[in-house]
Amino acid sequence: MTEPSYDEASARSASVEELDRLPTEELRRLAFARAEREHDVGFFWDLVKHLPPAEDIANEDASAGTITGGIAEVIELVRELFGRGVGDNEPLIRARFIDYLRS
Repeated sequence: MTEPSYDEASARSASVEELDRLPTEELRRLAFARAEREHDVGFFWDLVKHLPPAEDIANEDASAGTITGGIAEVIELVRELFGRGVGDNEPLIRARFIDYLRS
């Protein structure tokens, strides 16, 4: 059985159950595409705070700190951190993606 294909618009109207059937990577792709299009730095920063390798970065001063290149730099940081895996936080991250896609 093939998984349905979603774009940002169809993800917004999909049910939680439908989105929950998607792999985490697909949810990430859809959420990142929307956040990039909308220049939603807050979405990316929220993710950074919940990724295991980011604990030191996020706890320094709860701000973007040394990130100076704008949204592109934030997106690259989050992509790099995601490349290390989400560990035990995967259920939380998936829920965040689904919530973001449906909002």
